[in-house]
Order: sequence, then C-alpha cells, then structure tokens
Amino acid sequence: MVLRTVPGHEEEFAVLAARIAPGGQRGPLVGEFDLDDFLDRIIELGSWRHEGVEWEDALLQLVNGVLDDAERAEQRLRGDTGQGALEPGDVPELLGDDWTGDLTAFQLRDVAQLLCLGHGANFSVPGAGKTRVSLAVYAAMREQGLAKRLLVVGPKSAYEAWQTESQLCFRTPPRIVVMGRVPDYGAEVLLVNYERLSRSLPGLMSWLGTAPSMLVLDEAHRMKLGANGTYGSACLALGPAAARRLILTGTPAPNGARDLENLLSFVWPGRGKRVVSDAVRGGDLAYASTVLRPLFTRTTKRELGLPPFEPKARYVRLPPIHREVYEALKGNFSARAEASRNDIEALGRTALRLLMAATSPALLVEGSSPYEPLAYRVPPLQAAPDEPLYALLRELPSYELSPKFREAVKIVATNASANRKTIVWTTFVRNITTLAELLSPYSPAVVHGGTADRDEEIRRFREDSDCKVLVSNPATLGEGISLHHACHDAVYVDRDFMAGRFLQSLDRIHRLGLAPGTETRVSVLVAEGTIDEVVQLRLEVKLKFMGSILDDPEVRQLADLIEEPIGTAGLDAADIRELLRHLE
Repeated sequence: MVLRTVPGHEEEFAVLAARIAPGGQRGPLVGEFDLDDFLDRIIELGSWRHEGVEWEDALLQLVNGVLDDAERAEQRLRGDTGQGALEPGDVPELLGDDWTGDLTAFQLRDVAQLLCLGHGANFSVPGAGKTRVSLAVYAAMREQGLAKRLLVVGPKSAYEAWQTESQLCFRTPPRIVVMGRVPDYGAEVLLVNYERLSRSLPGLMSWLGTAPSMLVLDEAHRMKLGANGTYGSACLALGPAAARRLILTGTPAPNGARDLENLLSFVWPGRGKRVVSDAVRGGDLAYASTVLRPLFTRTTKRELGLPPFEPKARYVRLPPIHREVYEALKGNFSARAEASRNDIEALGRTALRLLMAATSPALLVEGSSPYEPLAYRVPPLQAAPDEPLYALLRELPSYELSPKFREAVKIVATNASANRKTIVWTTFVRNITTLAELLSPYSPAVVHGGTADRDEEIRRFREDSDCKVLVSNPATLGEGISLHHACHDAVYVDRDFMAGRFLQSLDRIHRLGLAPGTETRVSVLVAEGTIDEVVQLRLEVKLKFMGSILDDPEVRQLADLIEEPIGTAGLDAADIRELLRHLE
C-alpha cells in the first residue's frame, strides 16, 4: 500500500514512514509499505497532526474489516467466544439442502470451530479430510450469503481432491474450473497453483472482488516464507481481497515459530505475526501452540481411527558384480576394480548416487534420455573374469537383474493373483520406466513428472480391472491424491531421507474412508550392506518423532518436509553422520 503527503511536510512524513516500517519511504512525499506492517502499526497514524488523513474508499473498507477480524481473534484468544458459539450438532442445518456429503464427528467439530472463527486455520493431519471440511465451511457461508465463490490456491496434485469432493458433497455440484491464462468469471470454484499465483494477481484480485469470496490456501506451508518468498508475498497480497480466509496444512517438520507467524499473517493481516511473536516470547513453539489453540482446529492421527499397519522391511542381497561395483563406489576397490578406479571415482559417491547404486549402478550412467529404461537381457550374459569393472557397470542389466526389481515384480505378481492392486514407489524416473517394462503383464499405470496424461493413468489404475499396478515417485504423486479405495498394497523400491515425503506417500492408501478391517500392507525393499540400511535407521528415528507430533492435539512444529532440497536427498546433520559411518 502507498502513503502520500503534500509539499511542506517532508520532515514529518519521514518520521511517520520510519515508525511504520524502516526503509518504506520511496521519496520525500511517498512511502510504500507492506500491508501487514502498516496494519500492525496503524496506531502511528495518530502522530500525524496535519489536516487529518484521507483514505481511499476501498482501502478504508479493507482496513476496517481487517481490524474487526483481528479483534474477533483477540476475543477468541482471551477465551471469549461471544454469542455465536456453535456446537458440532448445529452444523448440518447450516449447510443447506444442497449439501450431501457425510461428515465425521471430528469434521463436524472442526467445521463448527472454523465457522466461529471467521477466518481460520485447519492444521489437521494428512488424510483427515481437510478438503471436505473446507467445502462444508464454504457451503455454510454460501447459505448465509456471505460467500458466493471459492478460490483455492494449492499444488496441482490437489486439484483432483477438490474436483472429486465437490461432486460428492453437493447435490448440484458447483462449476469448478482450473485457472487458465485468465480467471473464468463463470466459475464458482476456481483452482490455481502457487507457481501461477504471482503473475495472475491482478486478474485474481478482480475475480475475488466481483462477489463475496472465500479464499483457501491448500498445503499452506508452501507460503511459509511470507513476504520474503514468491508464493508468500503473492498470498499476502491476495488475502485481504477475500471475505473469508482459510489455510490448510498438516505436514509437521522441525522448523520454528517464524513459519507460523507467516501463515497467521495471511489469516489475520496486521495481527497474526504479532500474536505468534507475543506467544513465543520467553517460551517456545510448544508453549505458543497452547496459547494459540483457539485460532486453529486440528484432528490428530489417532482420531482418524484407521486400522493400524506397520511397513515391513524386506532385505535383498546384491549379486556379485552389483556388490563389487557398490563397494568400489564406497572406496573399497577389489583387484579388478583398481583398473577402473578413475572412472568409478568420477561417478562420485553422493547420497543420491549411492541410493541409485543400491538399486542398480547402471543408473549412474546417463541414458539417451532421462526416461530411458534399463534394458535387461533374458537370459543374462556370463561376465568374463577379466572384463573391466567399469565396462560391466555400464552394461550391468545384461549380466544381472537388480534384486530389488526382482522382488518388486514378485510382490506385484502375488498381489495380482489375489486380485489386489499395488502401488510401487521409487525415487528415480528411470526406475519407473524400467519397472513399467518389467511389470508389463500387469498393464501398469505410470505417473512421473513427464507423464502426458496423469489423470488418465490414475483413472486406469482405479477403474481398469486389468491394471494391477501403479508405478510412481513420491515427488510427483506423494500428496493430494487418494488411492485408498482401489489399493491397499505398496512397495518402496527405494527411499531417501525425507520422512515427510515418505509419510505423505503412505497416506495415499491409508487415510480416512478405509473400510473397517481393511488390511494395508507396505513393503520396503532394503539392499543389505548399502545406504538403504542407513535410510532405514534414520527414518525410524524421524518417524517416531513425527508420530508423536501427529498425535499431538497442539501444533508444536509446522512447515514442509517435502520441500527439503532435492539435491541433498533430505539429509540433516545426523543423517550425514550415519552416512559417513557407512562409507568408512
């Protein structure tokens, strides 16, 4: 927002600008300020003694609305729920006759609390049905005439959930449109991804302004950097244009209070940041979470009542050449490997390369394209004893089948014979394309970043009885999609150190809506004596820690583990220490 004065007041204006936000002055008569900073320090306008303050009508309406919202939030923090308190049992009659979706007891509780908040946050765990809860809040708002359209900002992978839930929850589904080059003014529900947001702001502001609107940030941790990030600055600019704001995120991670400050700054501009900073002053995020509890709703993992399951590690042994190559990559050179030392050392031994080599060292050799599958020979060739090891590495699929691939095919075949579908997860795209060929008898669906028609592949997996397996990677399909009605078996050919991404991918088949007594079976393939054992050890520690958070009714830590740098495979300091022990 922009403040201007007239000549003759330069000195007083400089003082006022510095009080609002240092560095905001753009000239002797003009200042440009972040709306959050301005609202947080709006009291400083009282120091302006010259001929009052003139407001643009739209800005005055916005500021009054935001300040009213902040006051309601303050009342909630003080424990004053006012006259508008709702009980879960009150919710169904508020949704209108067009609502047809079932709501669990905890979802009714969450809807009631969010309706009381005005704006709010849903920090329920993945798989708790946050999309349906949000649609119920919108339905109640629409029934009262307080919202006539809904803008959802989220990752592309979440689009399907909004489209499907809209069909299931309304007798006459709203017209839902994915954002194109410009907003569709005929859409009641508009979906847009975070990547497109900043360059679409003018159009989206106009779309929100044509009717009372509700704005939802799905996977809201994407804007955790606030005004310092591209996504965050766009969201903060867009938020005040909406009559109601709601953020959704359920992925916990070891970050600090600043993430929560930025999230709540979107919900309550000018107040959210200060509320969090006041709550953590002299304490920690755990204490702050208790103080802030009236401002968000949260369903824990335990409340979902899902049938328990435990991922099972299945250990495989590396065949001779594979083992010799892997040991050479670690620095343990056999007599034959010594002749190829320079070539093998040139491949490097980063965590990602070791993860590849634990499945097949042939992945370390670039193919003709990023999608080229490994070409396995049947029957395999017999390697000559004097063949250079680097030459064998390059042609390894001609001599040995990866034991992980063999085990994955075996599991899929067993499940298919019992008419059970399987999702096979792997980190690397060439693993996906290789497995797609090895699993061709089971009409595999294949989804990775380069898949032309992701929706069609997912539809085939769900609906085609001949399609017994889906092969994908957690980076592409690890969030925002539900497969639990079609599939109850998963195989992890490999994993990296990203615990959050692993948990998200597990939730694709283990989430709200599972039939009672459903058996979920997850197999994790671990190559003996490789980095896989390090990953197994470290993920057990991380998952134990994260499990305690998932069943914590408060929010002690909040951010996005799946945004860990890809190049590091999600390693933290403790991961690196364990990896170094492995290499020694």
